[in-house]
Amino acid sequence: MMERTWFITGISSGFGRLMAERLLSSGERVAGTIRKATAADDLKALYGDRLWIAQLDMIDVAGIRAVVNRAFAELGRIDIVVSNAGYGLFGAAEELSNEQIDHQIATNLAGPIHLVRAAVPHLRAQGGGRIVQISTYGGLAAMAGGSLYHASKWGAEGFFEAMVQELAPFNIGITIVEPGGARTEFRFGNAQVGTKIDAYQGTPAGLVHTILQDRSRLPIGDPARMVEIIISSADQSPAPKRIVLGSDSYTAIMKALGERLASIEGQKETAFSTDFPPAP
Repeated sequence: MMERTWFITGISSGFGRLMAERLLSSGERVAGTIRKATAADDLKALYGDRLWIAQLDMIDVAGIRAVVNRAFAELGRIDIVVSNAGYGLFGAAEELSNEQIDHQIATNLAGPIHLVRAAVPHLRAQGGGRIVQISTYGGLAAMAGGSLYHASKWGAEGFFEAMVQELAPFNIGITIVEPGGARTEFRFGNAQVGTKIDAYQGTPAGLVHTILQDRSRLPIGDPARMVEIIISSADQSPAPKRIVLGSDSYTAIMKALGERLASIEGQKETAFSTDFPPAP
């Protein structure tokens, strides 16, 4: 593995932390963002100048651009930008507060958009690079109790689908990562929930509260194995548009896409019937 510089948002925990540890231990250079000032002190003590750290909250639009600009200015070149920071907000849509909704969209959707907008001029100027968006199988499939989380991730998926085409002429590749459940802090620690409404008890949306509290139901995914695949994708050319990780992710995505296609296939005649007739 040749030495490269990676910019990763959210290296305090989860995939971001594991990626930073793996890359630094392999001799790569990492620029990582954290929300709490001391969250990466142990990594800094181990790796010194090979770890560049900035404090950043993904809802801070001006801060995102300032940190990205400073990272490129101080490090000279960044090869891979990983949009990783985010969290899950769960519960029926009616159970969520306005503040929770705004914060979820600002962090999971607007944050990655502003991150990419800040990084692209630098990547173009250096002749190319790679962008990796950590999404979820919930960016292609949806379940009751996750409406706002899905809204943020489906929105991000649409943005990055378009950016694949926008940035291809500049030798900038994009990969969207679709992990299933993994044994990180995502569910037990970082997830947020709405305030229970009794009417949803016993419904699919209401079950999400039970799932988030039941620590006996461990996710099936091994985050270390997932991180290895994410990192190795940077060596693939062209960049894979999507990487599906986990049997639960693969199963859920295939089911969702199959059902979506099936609901559309029988509508061809109706769809074409709404066109203006061809000119004589």
